[in-house]
Amino acid sequence: MRNLVRGIIGVVGLILLLAACGGQSAYVETFDETGNWRTDSDSEVAGVVENGVYDFTIFADELTSWTTAGENFKDGLYEVEATQVDGPDNNAFGLLFRLDDQNDNFYAFQISGDGFVWIGRYRNGIAEEPIVNDWWFESTAVKPGDGATNKLSVRAEGQNLIFLVNDIEVGRVSDDAFPSGDIGLMVRSLGQPNVHVQFDNFTVTPLEK
Repeated sequence: MRNLVRGIIGVVGLILLLAACGGQSAYVETFDETGNWRTDSDSEVAGVVENGVYDFTIFADELTSWTTAGENFKDGLYEVEATQVDGPDNNAFGLLFRLDDQNDNFYAFQISGDGFVWIGRYRNGIAEEPIVNDWWFESTAVKPGDGATNKLSVRAEGQNLIFLVNDIEVGRVSDDAFPSGDIGLMVRSLGQPNVHVQFDNFTVTPLEK
């Protein structure tokens, strides 16, 4: 477990250990058992594998928390199902990919409980300007509110990145900042506490040749 870093942006290293696929064979995680997944909880954040999901809660008012897999991927179709269980709709949660865990550099594909999308890069754990649109943008592809399950997908082929919510394209870009790296999950609170999200069916599928 990596050390927690807190402040305006906090980091918790809930490490996800994936089967070694190296972008060549499919990876599927249904969270039916804990396996090698690590869990952690304190007064600000909690993550646990139970009841067939990865359950992730941010208790702090202003905190960003993510977990990584400890593997390396490049091209592929990355997908995960995310369900906001309860808490404020003004939040953020989603999928990370091509992540450099040592320097906290990665691409982030985030949605919010009130139907917005953010697609961009983080460097040194800090969000840069987005790479799709100017900032957060509203999308009818996102199912809003508590109890809604959204499937987030990224088709990454070299520098060509396509982003989908519930199989509906919400953006695409050509960007070569991060050619390969780890994968992860992220949850953020944006001024209000108790953001509660569950993740399921995390897959990495090689692209068809």
